[in-house]
Amino acid sequence: MDSVKILIVDDELDILEFLEYNLVKEGYIVLTASDGEEGIKIAGREHPQLIILDIMMPKMDGVEVCRTLRSNPDFEKTLIVFLTAREEDYSQIAALDVGGDDYITKPIRPRVFVSRIKALLRRSEREETPVADFSDIIKIADLEIDRERVTVRKNDVIIELAKKEFELLYLLVSKPGKVFSREEIFNKVWGSDVIVGNRTIDVHVRKLREKIGENYIRTIKGIGYKFEF
Repeated sequence: MDSVKILIVDDELDILEFLEYNLVKEGYIVLTASDGEEGIKIAGREHPQLIILDIMMPKMDGVEVCRTLRSNPDFEKTLIVFLTAREEDYSQIAALDVGGDDYITKPIRPRVFVSRIKALLRRSEREETPVADFSDIIKIADLEIDRERVTVRKNDVIIELAKKEFELLYLLVSKPGKVFSREEIFNKVWGSDVIVGNRTIDVHVRKLREKIGENYIRTIKGIGYKFEF
C-alpha cells in the first residue's frame, strides 16, 4: 500500500491539507495541486494510481481535467474520484459521464473518505486480476456470469434472465463498485439510437433484484446504479 501514489487537485488549501494528512497517515504517497492545469502537469510527470479532483476550480474545472486526462491513453485506467457538493446532482452526472470512477460528497468525513479510497483501490486490483480462466466468464461473490453462453448461476443454480437483464447485469459486474450513470447504461445496453421509456432501467433492475437477490445492485440517487458485494 505504501507504494500507491495519489494526486489531490483542489484550489482550497485547507481541504488539500486535510485530505493529504488523512491519506499520508494511511501510508499513501500523496501529491497535491492547487488548480487543474497544475494537476495535469503533475499527473503527466508522476503517473499516480488515483487522482482526486474537485469539480469547482479556477482555470480548469474538474470535469475538464478529467476529460483531458481520459483522452490520454496513459490515463485510461487511472482511478479518478471527484469531490462534489452534496446536492450537485448535475455536476455528479457530468463527472461520471466524462470518465470519473466515483464521487465523494462534501462535507468530507475522514473515516468515510479513507474507506472509499481503499475500496476503489481494492476494486482496481480485482479488475487487474483475472476473475476466471476464460475472459467471457465473471465469477463474483456467489454468482457466475458466462457471457458466451448467456447464463447466470448462483450457488450452482441456473437463473433465467431475459437478454437485456443479462446485458445489464454483465455491465454492472464488469466493474464492481463503479457507478454507471443512467445515460451510460442506456447507451451500452440499449444503444444510443434506441428510444425507450424513462422507467426501463428501473424495471430491469427490479427484475434482476428479484432473481439474483436484493443486496447486489445499489441505487445511486439521481445518478444510476452500481454493483456491490
